Amino acid sequence: MPTSGQTRALLVNRPFVVLLTARTLSMLGMAFSPVALAFGILALPGADAGTLSIVLAANMAPLVIFTLVGGVIADRYPRKLVLMVGEVLAAMGWIAIGVMMLVGHTPLWLMATAAATAGLASGIIYPALNGIIPDLVPALLRQKANAWLAMGASASRLLGVVSGGAVVVLLGAGWALVVAGGFFALAAGLLVLLPNHRGAIAGEGQHPVRQLIEGWGEFSSRQWLWVVVLQWAFMIMVLQAAEGVLGPVVANEELGGAGAWTIILAGQAVGAIVGVVMSMFWQPRRPILTATLFSLASGLPAILLGLSAPMWALVASMFVLGVAFDLFGVLWMTTMQDEVPPESLSRVASYDALGSLMLGPVGLMLAGPAILAFGVHASLIGTGLFATAVTAMALLSPEVRQLRSRRHEPLGMDEAVTDVASASPAM
Repeated sequence: MPTSGQTRALLVNRPFVVLLTARTLSMLGMAFSPVALAFGILALPGADAGTLSIVLAANMAPLVIFTLVGGVIADRYPRKLVLMVGEVLAAMGWIAIGVMMLVGHTPLWLMATAAATAGLASGIIYPALNGIIPDLVPALLRQKANAWLAMGASASRLLGVVSGGAVVVLLGAGWALVVAGGFFALAAGLLVLLPNHRGAIAGEGQHPVRQLIEGWGEFSSRQWLWVVVLQWAFMIMVLQAAEGVLGPVVANEELGGAGAWTIILAGQAVGAIVGVVMSMFWQPRRPILTATLFSLASGLPAILLGLSAPMWALVASMFVLGVAFDLFGVLWMTTMQDEVPPESLSRVASYDALGSLMLGPVGLMLAGPAILAFGVHASLIGTGLFATAVTAMALLSPEVRQLRSRRHEPLGMDEAVTDVASASPAM
């Protein structure tokens, strides 16, 4: 089917349009929160990089700890309901931190608890989102659907970073976080409009532990999958430190604060849109190899920031990073949806999220001590070099280099009839 025909088929698919709109709003809330949280905490009396590290680690730890539970839940119960619960939890967490900042009552333990609630939401949302797409979209249209979801997310990141930074500067971080929570609440309300369709889910009668074991079997049997997840585990560990703590510290002390950091992040958001557009028209024969090669750009922004590069170079490097990561995201999600059985997809996605993010809290917790031990600039250069090295190592895997896209294989007669019927507006 031509690209224009695929787009038309998606836009008349009402459930997908609802999901796209809700996900875009959710990502808008997510884009507001990092700048507001970072500079809101750094502006608190007595707060420093260590304080920010603790709150960010509290936000990320539940995502790591509970993502497997989220995968079992999303493969066991209607994914629409799972997504709604996740959005509500995110709204509660971010609004709570915003209110604390507005009223001037910001005990560390309470901010960490609210941040953990928002992190728990992400652990629920990601596996359910990955699993619900095959429920709503036929195989023929999945890469296009993933690209449109990524386009909404990228546009939200750009709008959220710019407007979130403006709200922080003009009204304060507290109001920015309340607005972020409001976007999550709107997303939850929209998801009510999704059909009550159970989709391809595992049986409720099976014990959750057994379901986890089966999910692990699906995950571990694919070398390309666990190798890239392992690569991202170490890459995200250092990038979380760089973008979550080290970068904002440099921006706060040397570049002029939240406004400068917002411009840098906007470069990534613009690049992400370009990466998504590329994914709409380009279906590489070796999607995992292509995605991993693009990920070699992951360490460039941290290295340049550590070298005190000019602002234009920092923005340009973040633009390249945005292109690479969003192209990776579309190719990765589509390949998983093509290669993993639908009834196991949410559990495999949860192992993906767990593996990729499990070291993120470690990086955040080590960022503050690294500044004290090595200085912020040396720490940034180290994180960038490490991220590039682990990405290069993933290319040693034969399956990473050789896995071919199913989109370049001719469909069997039954598959073709099913896909054409599913793509019809009447469906």
